[in-house]
Amino acid sequence: MSRISPYLHLFTKTRFYKKPERLDSSNRHSFSSASLLKKGRIITSSTKTAASTRHTESHSESHSKSPETQNLLNFQALLKASNPTTNQPRNVSTSHKMVDVSSTQINAPKLLEKEESDDFNAVFPELVRFLTEIPEFRDMPETNRWLARVLQYNVPHGKRNRGLATALSYRYMADELQEENVKLSYILGWTVEMLQAFFLVADDIMDNSETRRGRLCWYKVDQNGTGAFNDSLLLEGAIYLILKKYFSGKDYYLDLLEIMHDATYKTTYGQSLDTRTGQGRKMETYTMDRYNGIVKYKTSYYSFHLPVALAMAMVGIKDSELKRQTEKVTLEIGHFFQVQDDYLDCFGDVEVTGKIGSDIQDCKCSWLFVTALEQATLEQREILLSNYGVDDETKIGKVKQLYIEMKLPGFYQAFEERTFNLITNHIQQMSPELPKRLFHEMLAKIYRRSS
Repeated sequence: MSRISPYLHLFTKTRFYKKPERLDSSNRHSFSSASLLKKGRIITSSTKTAASTRHTESHSESHSKSPETQNLLNFQALLKASNPTTNQPRNVSTSHKMVDVSSTQINAPKLLEKEESDDFNAVFPELVRFLTEIPEFRDMPETNRWLARVLQYNVPHGKRNRGLATALSYRYMADELQEENVKLSYILGWTVEMLQAFFLVADDIMDNSETRRGRLCWYKVDQNGTGAFNDSLLLEGAIYLILKKYFSGKDYYLDLLEIMHDATYKTTYGQSLDTRTGQGRKMETYTMDRYNGIVKYKTSYYSFHLPVALAMAMVGIKDSELKRQTEKVTLEIGHFFQVQDDYLDCFGDVEVTGKIGSDIQDCKCSWLFVTALEQATLEQREILLSNYGVDDETKIGKVKQLYIEMKLPGFYQAFEERTFNLITNHIQQMSPELPKRLFHEMLAKIYRRSS
Protein backbone atom coordinates (compact mmCIF):
# COMPACT_ATOMS: atom_id res chain seq x y z
CA MET A 1 0.00 0.00 0.00
CA SER A 2 1.22 3.46 -0.81
CA ARG A 3 2.26 5.79 1.98
CA ILE A 4 -0.66 7.72 3.44
CA SER A 5 -0.40 11.36 4.49
CA PRO A 6 -0.31 11.91 8.27
CA TYR A 7 -3.14 14.41 7.78
CA LEU A 8 -5.53 11.57 7.04
CA HIS A 9 -6.21 9.56 10.18
CA LEU A 10 -9.10 7.88 8.42
CA PHE A 11 -6.82 5.62 6.47
CA THR A 12 -5.52 3.58 9.41
CA LYS A 13 -5.94 -0.18 9.39
CA THR A 14 -8.41 -0.03 12.26
CA ARG A 15 -10.83 2.20 10.37
CA PHE A 16 -14.14 0.70 9.21
CA TYR A 17 -15.89 2.43 6.34
CA LYS A 18 -19.61 2.62 6.17
CA LYS A 19 -21.61 1.79 3.08
CA PRO A 20 -25.12 3.27 3.01
CA GLU A 21 -28.17 1.10 2.81
CA ARG A 22 -30.29 1.29 -0.29
CA LEU A 23 -33.93 2.18 0.09
CA ASP A 24 -35.45 -0.71 -1.82
CA SER A 25 -38.21 -3.22 -1.43
CA SER A 26 -36.00 -5.54 0.61
CA ASN A 27 -35.57 -2.95 3.38
CA ARG A 28 -39.00 -2.82 4.96
CA HIS A 29 -38.12 -1.60 8.42
CA SER A 30 -38.42 1.99 9.64
CA PHE A 31 -35.38 4.18 9.15
CA SER A 32 -33.98 6.71 11.59
CA SER A 33 -31.35 9.33 10.87
CA ALA A 34 -28.92 7.23 12.92
CA SER A 35 -29.29 4.23 10.64
CA LEU A 36 -28.61 5.90 7.31
CA LEU A 37 -25.30 4.10 6.96
CA LYS A 38 -24.16 0.58 7.84
CA LYS A 39 -20.69 -0.68 8.50
CA GLY A 40 -18.72 -2.32 5.74
CA ARG A 41 -15.28 -3.90 5.72
CA ILE A 42 -12.18 -2.22 4.31
CA ILE A 43 -11.11 -3.69 0.99
CA THR A 44 -7.40 -3.22 0.34
CA SER A 45 -6.79 -5.80 -2.37
CA SER A 46 -5.68 -4.33 -5.67
CA THR A 47 -7.20 -7.29 -7.51
CA LYS A 48 -10.78 -6.20 -6.98
CA THR A 49 -12.70 -6.47 -10.25
CA ALA A 50 -14.01 -3.29 -11.88
CA ALA A 51 -17.36 -2.11 -10.59
CA SER A 52 -18.92 -1.89 -14.03
CA THR A 53 -20.93 -5.08 -13.33
CA ARG A 54 -23.78 -3.82 -11.21
CA HIS A 55 -25.61 -5.91 -8.63
CA THR A 56 -29.36 -5.76 -9.04
CA GLU A 57 -31.22 -5.06 -5.85
CA SER A 58 -33.40 -7.86 -4.51
CA HIS A 59 -37.16 -7.61 -4.86
CA SER A 60 -39.33 -9.45 -2.38
CA GLU A 61 -42.99 -8.82 -2.93
CA SER A 62 -45.19 -7.40 -0.24
CA HIS A 63 -48.61 -8.94 0.31
CA SER A 64 -50.09 -5.58 1.18
CA LYS A 65 -48.10 -2.96 -0.77
CA SER A 66 -46.24 -2.68 -4.04
CA PRO A 67 -42.44 -2.14 -3.82
CA GLU A 68 -42.85 1.40 -5.14
CA THR A 69 -45.43 2.24 -2.47
CA GLN A 70 -43.36 0.63 0.28
CA ASN A 71 -40.27 2.56 -0.83
CA LEU A 72 -42.14 5.82 -0.60
CA LEU A 73 -43.55 4.97 2.82
CA ASN A 74 -40.09 4.04 4.08
CA PHE A 75 -38.68 7.35 2.91
CA GLN A 76 -41.56 9.33 4.40
CA ALA A 77 -40.97 7.55 7.71
CA LEU A 78 -37.30 8.52 7.52
CA LEU A 79 -38.21 12.15 6.85
CA LYS A 80 -40.77 12.23 9.67
CA ALA A 81 -38.37 10.61 12.13
CA SER A 82 -35.65 13.13 11.32
CA ASN A 83 -38.01 16.07 11.83
CA PRO A 84 -41.35 15.75 13.62
CA THR A 85 -42.27 19.31 12.66
CA THR A 86 -42.17 18.65 8.91
CA ASN A 87 -45.91 19.01 8.44
CA GLN A 88 -46.33 22.10 10.58
CA PRO A 89 -47.11 25.36 8.79
CA ARG A 90 -44.34 27.92 8.56
CA ASN A 91 -44.70 31.44 9.88
CA VAL A 92 -44.44 34.10 7.19
CA SER A 93 -43.97 37.73 8.12
CA THR A 94 -45.55 40.52 6.13
CA SER A 95 -42.51 42.77 6.22
CA HIS A 96 -41.38 43.83 2.76
CA LYS A 97 -37.82 43.17 3.90
CA MET A 98 -38.07 39.54 4.91
CA VAL A 99 -40.23 36.47 5.09
CA ASP A 100 -38.95 34.06 7.76
CA VAL A 101 -39.20 30.46 6.61
CA SER A 102 -36.69 29.05 9.05
CA SER A 103 -38.81 28.60 12.17
CA THR A 104 -39.76 25.01 11.34
CA GLN A 105 -37.18 24.20 8.72
CA ILE A 106 -36.60 20.51 8.23
CA ASN A 107 -33.49 19.00 9.77
CA ALA A 108 -32.68 16.88 6.73
CA PRO A 109 -30.47 13.79 6.96
CA LYS A 110 -26.81 14.72 6.79
CA LEU A 111 -25.01 13.75 3.57
CA LEU A 112 -22.28 12.10 5.63
CA GLU A 113 -22.07 11.43 9.35
CA LYS A 114 -19.99 13.91 11.36
CA GLU A 115 -16.95 11.66 11.67
CA GLU A 116 -16.89 11.09 7.93
CA SER A 117 -17.45 14.79 7.23
CA ASP A 118 -14.42 15.47 9.41
CA ASP A 119 -12.46 12.96 7.34
CA PHE A 120 -13.57 14.76 4.18
CA ASN A 121 -12.42 18.09 5.63
CA ALA A 122 -9.05 16.60 6.62
CA VAL A 123 -8.19 16.05 2.95
CA PHE A 124 -8.24 19.77 2.10
CA PRO A 125 -4.93 20.75 3.78
CA GLU A 126 -3.16 18.02 1.82
CA LEU A 127 -4.50 19.43 -1.43
CA VAL A 128 -3.47 22.98 -0.53
CA ARG A 129 0.00 21.73 0.30
CA PHE A 130 0.26 19.86 -2.99
CA LEU A 131 -0.88 22.87 -5.04
CA THR A 132 1.50 25.30 -3.32
CA GLU A 133 4.55 23.01 -3.31
CA ILE A 134 4.66 21.93 -6.96
CA PRO A 135 8.40 21.77 -7.83
CA GLU A 136 7.88 23.54 -11.15
CA PHE A 137 6.66 26.67 -9.32
CA ARG A 138 9.14 26.80 -6.46
CA ASP A 139 10.61 29.95 -7.97
CA MET A 140 7.22 31.67 -7.39
CA PRO A 141 7.00 31.69 -3.56
CA GLU A 142 4.89 34.85 -3.38
CA THR A 143 2.31 33.49 -5.80
CA ASN A 144 2.29 30.14 -3.97
CA ARG A 145 1.46 31.97 -0.75
CA TRP A 146 -1.23 33.95 -2.57
CA LEU A 147 -2.75 30.78 -4.02
CA ALA A 148 -2.90 29.28 -0.53
CA ARG A 149 -4.81 32.35 0.65
CA VAL A 150 -7.19 32.23 -2.34
CA LEU A 151 -7.94 28.57 -1.65
CA GLN A 152 -8.37 28.95 2.09
CA TYR A 153 -10.67 31.99 1.81
CA ASN A 154 -12.91 30.78 -1.00
CA VAL A 155 -13.15 26.99 -0.93
CA PRO A 156 -13.83 25.44 2.51
CA HIS A 157 -16.25 27.89 4.13
CA GLY A 158 -19.54 26.91 2.52
CA LYS A 159 -21.81 23.99 3.35
CA ARG A 160 -19.71 21.74 1.08
CA ASN A 161 -22.85 19.95 -0.11
CA ARG A 162 -21.50 19.35 -3.60
CA GLY A 163 -18.27 17.83 -2.38
CA LEU A 164 -19.98 15.69 0.25
CA ALA A 165 -22.55 14.58 -2.33
CA THR A 166 -19.68 13.34 -4.53
CA ALA A 167 -18.29 11.23 -1.69
CA LEU A 168 -21.72 9.95 -0.69
CA SER A 169 -22.57 9.04 -4.29
CA TYR A 170 -19.44 6.91 -4.47
CA ARG A 171 -20.37 5.16 -1.22
CA TYR A 172 -23.80 4.30 -2.53
CA MET A 173 -22.63 3.11 -5.94
CA ALA A 174 -19.45 1.20 -5.15
CA ASP A 175 -19.77 -2.57 -4.83
CA GLU A 176 -17.04 -2.53 -2.19
CA LEU A 177 -15.50 0.37 -0.30
CA GLN A 178 -11.79 0.33 -1.00
CA GLU A 179 -9.56 2.40 1.26
CA GLU A 180 -7.84 4.13 -1.65
CA ASN A 181 -11.08 4.93 -3.44
CA VAL A 182 -12.78 6.38 -0.37
CA LYS A 183 -9.94 8.88 -0.19
CA LEU A 184 -10.15 9.51 -3.93
CA SER A 185 -13.88 10.23 -3.63
CA TYR A 186 -13.06 12.88 -1.02
CA ILE A 187 -10.42 14.40 -3.29
CA LEU A 188 -12.86 14.38 -6.19
CA GLY A 189 -15.42 16.10 -3.95
CA TRP A 190 -12.96 18.89 -3.22
CA THR A 191 -12.44 19.47 -6.96
CA VAL A 192 -16.20 20.08 -7.19
CA GLU A 193 -15.91 22.55 -4.31
CA MET A 194 -13.09 24.32 -6.15
CA LEU A 195 -15.25 24.51 -9.25
CA GLN A 196 -17.98 26.07 -7.12
CA ALA A 197 -15.49 28.60 -5.72
CA PHE A 198 -14.28 29.43 -9.24
CA PHE A 199 -17.84 30.21 -10.32
CA LEU A 200 -18.72 32.19 -7.19
CA VAL A 201 -15.66 34.45 -7.24
CA ALA A 202 -16.38 35.40 -10.86
CA ASP A 203 -20.15 35.62 -10.32
CA ASP A 204 -19.79 37.99 -7.37
CA ILE A 205 -17.70 40.36 -9.51
CA MET A 206 -20.27 40.34 -12.32
CA ASP A 207 -23.18 40.84 -9.89
CA ASN A 208 -21.43 43.47 -7.74
CA SER A 209 -22.32 41.37 -4.70
CA GLU A 210 -21.31 42.44 -1.20
CA THR A 211 -21.16 39.25 0.85
CA ARG A 212 -20.79 35.55 0.30
CA ARG A 213 -21.13 32.88 2.99
CA GLY A 214 -21.38 35.53 5.68
CA ARG A 215 -18.14 37.31 4.69
CA LEU A 216 -17.05 39.91 2.19
CA CYS A 217 -16.88 38.67 -1.38
CA TRP A 218 -13.30 37.91 -2.36
CA TYR A 219 -13.04 40.85 -4.76
CA LYS A 220 -14.02 43.13 -1.86
CA VAL A 221 -11.22 41.84 0.40
CA ASP A 222 -8.16 44.12 0.61
CA GLN A 223 -9.38 45.96 -2.49
CA ASN A 224 -8.71 42.96 -4.73
CA GLY A 225 -11.17 44.40 -7.23
CA THR A 226 -11.41 42.93 -10.70
CA GLY A 227 -7.97 41.37 -10.21
CA ALA A 228 -9.87 38.72 -8.28
CA PHE A 229 -11.07 37.38 -11.61
CA ASN A 230 -7.60 35.97 -12.20
CA ASP A 231 -7.89 34.25 -8.82
CA SER A 232 -11.02 32.52 -10.09
CA LEU A 233 -8.92 31.14 -12.95
CA LEU A 234 -6.35 29.93 -10.43
CA LEU A 235 -9.11 27.98 -8.72
CA GLU A 236 -10.22 26.42 -11.99
CA GLY A 237 -6.67 25.49 -12.94
CA ALA A 238 -6.14 23.85 -9.55
CA ILE A 239 -8.88 21.34 -10.38
CA TYR A 240 -6.97 19.84 -13.29
CA LEU A 241 -3.66 19.76 -11.44
CA ILE A 242 -5.38 17.69 -8.74
CA LEU A 243 -7.07 15.39 -11.25
CA LYS A 244 -3.74 14.77 -12.97
CA LYS A 245 -1.92 14.15 -9.69
CA TYR A 246 -4.38 11.67 -8.18
CA PHE A 247 -6.30 10.17 -11.11
CA SER A 248 -4.05 10.10 -14.20
CA GLY A 249 -3.28 6.43 -13.61
CA LYS A 250 -6.95 5.42 -13.43
CA ASP A 251 -8.81 3.97 -16.39
CA TYR A 252 -11.61 6.50 -15.79
CA TYR A 253 -9.31 9.57 -15.81
CA LEU A 254 -10.43 10.75 -19.26
CA ASP A 255 -14.06 10.31 -18.18
CA LEU A 256 -13.46 12.63 -15.22
CA LEU A 257 -11.89 15.25 -17.47
CA GLU A 258 -14.76 15.06 -19.93
CA ILE A 259 -17.40 15.29 -17.19
CA MET A 260 -15.67 18.24 -15.50
CA HIS A 261 -15.15 20.14 -18.77
CA ASP A 262 -18.75 19.47 -19.78
CA ALA A 263 -20.14 20.78 -16.48
CA THR A 264 -17.89 23.85 -16.62
CA TYR A 265 -18.91 24.74 -20.18
CA LYS A 266 -22.61 24.24 -19.53
CA THR A 267 -22.40 26.42 -16.42
CA THR A 268 -20.64 29.25 -18.26
CA TYR A 269 -23.26 28.90 -21.01
CA GLY A 270 -26.00 29.41 -18.45
CA GLN A 271 -24.10 32.27 -16.84
CA SER A 272 -23.83 33.94 -20.24
CA LEU A 273 -27.58 33.84 -20.75
CA ASP A 274 -28.17 35.02 -17.19
CA THR A 275 -25.78 37.98 -17.56
CA ARG A 276 -27.08 39.08 -20.96
CA THR A 277 -30.69 38.75 -19.83
CA GLY A 278 -30.17 41.41 -17.17
CA GLN A 279 -28.53 43.90 -19.51
CA GLY A 280 -30.68 46.73 -20.84
CA ARG A 281 -33.61 45.92 -18.51
CA LYS A 282 -35.47 44.11 -21.30
CA MET A 283 -37.88 42.59 -18.82
CA GLU A 284 -40.50 41.78 -21.43
CA THR A 285 -38.19 38.92 -22.50
CA TYR A 286 -38.29 37.37 -19.00
CA THR A 287 -40.29 34.21 -19.54
CA MET A 288 -40.42 30.94 -17.66
CA ASP A 289 -38.78 29.20 -20.62
CA ARG A 290 -35.83 31.59 -20.43
CA TYR A 291 -35.67 31.13 -16.68
CA ASN A 292 -35.68 27.35 -16.99
CA GLY A 293 -32.82 27.51 -19.49
CA ILE A 294 -30.71 29.69 -17.20
CA VAL A 295 -31.30 27.43 -14.21
CA LYS A 296 -30.63 24.19 -16.07
CA TYR A 297 -27.24 25.28 -17.33
CA LYS A 298 -26.08 27.77 -14.70
CA THR A 299 -26.99 25.78 -11.59
CA SER A 300 -28.37 22.29 -12.02
CA TYR A 301 -25.61 20.58 -13.98
CA TYR A 302 -22.65 21.46 -11.78
CA SER A 303 -24.49 21.54 -8.45
CA PHE A 304 -26.42 18.28 -8.60
CA HIS A 305 -25.63 16.29 -11.72
CA LEU A 306 -21.84 16.68 -11.59
CA PRO A 307 -21.24 15.01 -8.18
CA VAL A 308 -23.24 11.94 -9.15
CA ALA A 309 -21.76 11.75 -12.66
CA LEU A 310 -18.22 11.78 -11.24
CA ALA A 311 -19.06 8.97 -8.83
CA MET A 312 -20.63 6.94 -11.64
CA ALA A 313 -17.40 7.30 -13.60
CA MET A 314 -15.40 6.10 -10.59
CA VAL A 315 -17.41 2.90 -10.22
CA GLY A 316 -17.66 2.24 -13.97
CA ILE A 317 -21.36 2.81 -14.64
CA LYS A 318 -21.66 3.39 -18.39
CA ASP A 319 -25.24 2.35 -19.13
CA SER A 320 -26.87 5.18 -21.09
CA GLU A 321 -30.34 4.62 -19.61
CA LEU A 322 -29.05 4.80 -16.04
CA LYS A 323 -27.21 7.99 -16.96
CA ARG A 324 -30.38 9.44 -18.50
CA GLN A 325 -32.46 8.72 -15.41
CA THR A 326 -29.78 10.19 -13.16
CA GLU A 327 -29.56 13.34 -15.25
CA LYS A 328 -33.34 13.81 -15.26
CA VAL A 329 -33.73 13.60 -11.48
CA THR A 330 -30.63 15.62 -10.58
CA LEU A 331 -31.65 18.41 -12.96
CA GLU A 332 -35.09 18.48 -11.35
CA ILE A 333 -33.51 18.76 -7.90
CA GLY A 334 -31.26 21.51 -9.24
CA HIS A 335 -34.24 23.47 -10.55
CA PHE A 336 -35.97 23.09 -7.19
CA PHE A 337 -32.81 24.37 -5.48
CA GLN A 338 -32.56 27.47 -7.69
CA VAL A 339 -36.19 28.44 -7.15
CA GLN A 340 -35.49 28.25 -3.42
CA ASP A 341 -32.37 30.36 -3.93
CA ASP A 342 -34.37 33.03 -5.75
CA TYR A 343 -36.94 33.11 -2.96
CA LEU A 344 -34.28 33.36 -0.25
CA ASP A 345 -32.48 36.13 -2.16
CA CYS A 346 -35.56 38.28 -1.63
CA PHE A 347 -37.08 37.00 1.62
CA GLY A 348 -34.32 35.07 3.38
CA ASP A 349 -32.64 36.08 6.64
CA VAL A 350 -29.22 37.50 5.78
CA GLU A 351 -27.81 36.16 9.05
CA VAL A 352 -28.82 32.67 7.94
CA THR A 353 -28.11 32.83 4.21
CA GLY A 354 -24.84 34.71 4.63
CA LYS A 355 -25.58 36.71 1.51
CA ILE A 356 -27.23 40.08 0.91
CA GLY A 357 -29.81 39.57 -1.82
CA SER A 358 -29.45 41.60 -5.00
CA ASP A 359 -31.68 39.96 -7.61
CA ILE A 360 -34.13 42.87 -7.72
CA GLN A 361 -31.60 45.65 -8.26
CA ASP A 362 -29.52 43.44 -10.57
CA CYS A 363 -32.59 42.92 -12.76
CA LYS A 364 -32.26 39.16 -12.56
CA CYS A 365 -34.59 36.84 -14.40
CA SER A 366 -35.70 35.26 -11.13
CA TRP A 367 -38.53 32.87 -10.38
CA LEU A 368 -40.31 35.46 -8.25
CA PHE A 369 -40.25 38.12 -10.95
CA VAL A 370 -41.30 35.80 -13.78
CA THR A 371 -44.11 34.33 -11.66
CA ALA A 372 -45.29 37.81 -10.68
CA LEU A 373 -45.17 39.01 -14.27
CA GLU A 374 -47.29 36.05 -15.42
CA GLN A 375 -49.98 36.76 -12.81
CA ALA A 376 -49.90 40.55 -12.65
CA THR A 377 -52.75 42.87 -13.55
CA LEU A 378 -51.95 45.79 -15.83
CA GLU A 379 -51.46 48.04 -12.80
CA GLN A 380 -49.21 45.53 -11.03
CA ARG A 381 -47.24 44.96 -14.20
CA GLU A 382 -46.55 48.69 -14.45
CA ILE A 383 -45.30 48.76 -10.84
CA LEU A 384 -42.99 45.83 -11.56
CA LEU A 385 -41.52 47.19 -14.77
CA SER A 386 -40.96 50.68 -13.40
CA ASN A 387 -39.28 49.61 -10.16
CA TYR A 388 -37.46 46.35 -10.96
CA GLY A 389 -33.79 46.49 -11.89
CA VAL A 390 -33.06 49.80 -10.16
CA ASP A 391 -30.57 50.06 -7.28
CA ASP A 392 -32.79 52.21 -5.10
CA GLU A 393 -34.06 51.12 -1.67
CA THR A 394 -37.49 52.64 -2.20
CA LYS A 395 -38.00 50.87 -5.53
CA ILE A 396 -36.67 47.59 -4.12
CA GLY A 397 -39.15 47.90 -1.25
CA LYS A 398 -42.02 48.47 -3.69
CA VAL A 399 -41.17 45.30 -5.58
CA LYS A 400 -41.00 43.25 -2.38
CA GLN A 401 -44.25 44.72 -1.13
CA LEU A 402 -45.94 43.87 -4.44
CA TYR A 403 -44.66 40.29 -4.18
CA ILE A 404 -46.34 40.02 -0.79
CA GLU A 405 -49.59 41.63 -1.98
CA MET A 406 -49.66 39.08 -4.81
CA LYS A 407 -49.24 36.33 -2.18
CA LEU A 408 -46.05 35.00 -3.76
CA PRO A 409 -44.69 33.66 -0.44
CA GLY A 410 -47.72 31.38 -0.14
CA PHE A 411 -47.51 30.49 -3.81
CA TYR A 412 -43.86 29.56 -3.31
CA GLN A 413 -44.65 27.31 -0.36
CA ALA A 414 -47.29 25.49 -2.40
CA PHE A 415 -44.77 25.13 -5.24
CA GLU A 416 -42.20 23.74 -2.80
CA GLU A 417 -44.53 21.03 -1.47
CA ARG A 418 -45.80 20.12 -4.93
CA THR A 419 -42.31 19.92 -6.41
CA PHE A 420 -40.97 17.88 -3.51
CA ASN A 421 -43.71 15.30 -3.98
CA LEU A 422 -43.24 15.22 -7.76
CA ILE A 423 -39.48 14.63 -7.55
CA THR A 424 -40.00 12.00 -4.83
CA ASN A 425 -42.27 10.10 -7.21
CA HIS A 426 -39.75 10.40 -10.03
CA ILE A 427 -37.06 8.95 -7.77
CA GLN A 428 -39.32 6.00 -7.00
CA GLN A 429 -39.63 5.32 -10.73
CA MET A 430 -35.86 5.05 -11.23
CA SER A 431 -34.21 1.73 -12.06
CA PRO A 432 -33.51 -0.56 -9.07
CA GLU A 433 -29.91 -0.63 -10.31
CA LEU A 434 -29.58 2.97 -9.06
CA PRO A 435 -29.38 3.79 -5.32
CA LYS A 436 -32.67 5.63 -4.89
CA ARG A 437 -31.92 6.54 -1.32
CA LEU A 438 -29.02 8.71 -2.52
CA PHE A 439 -31.42 10.90 -4.48
CA HIS A 440 -33.94 10.93 -1.63
CA GLU A 441 -31.19 12.24 0.67
CA MET A 442 -30.12 14.90 -1.84
CA LEU A 443 -33.73 16.08 -2.06
CA ALA A 444 -34.31 15.97 1.70
CA LYS A 445 -31.14 17.97 2.26
CA ILE A 446 -32.60 21.03 0.50
CA TYR A 447 -36.27 20.59 1.41
CA ARG A 448 -37.55 23.67 3.28
CA ARG A 449 -34.03 25.04 3.59
CA SER A 450 -33.45 28.56 4.87
CA SER A 451 -29.90 29.08 3.57
